[in-house]
Amino acid sequence: MTESQIALKNSIGEGWETYTKLMPEIVDVYDPLQEEVYKDGDIKAKYKRMMAIVGALVKGCDACILYQTEEAFNAGATVDELLECCAVAVALGGSMAGGEVTKLVRLLKEMGKIEE
Repeated sequence: MTESQIALKNSIGEGWETYTKLMPEIVDVYDPLQEEVYKDGDIKAKYKRMMAIVGALVKGCDACILYQTEEAFNAGATVDELLECCAVAVALGGSMAGGEVTKLVRLLKEMGKIEE
């Protein structure tokens, strides 16, 4: 049985929450950096999130794939835009990135954004 991507995302979030309670000084510098980097600027937040998705797919970071996908939707990205990001990741990262794309696709299915 394939693991639920939403359950995985929630589990990662719980672990991060515990870490931030144990290391609040890290959050004090991490959170402002994230807010600054991903806000609208010359490049809109949606596109910054999609760039992060490509990096996450190529690198193979579960947390980044799942969170950046959700944040990209919140910033206005469409399913078709996210699928094109997957294509860029596969072009850059080959079959290993292709394997990571399946996590994003499963998440989209679980979110009710795509059907089989």
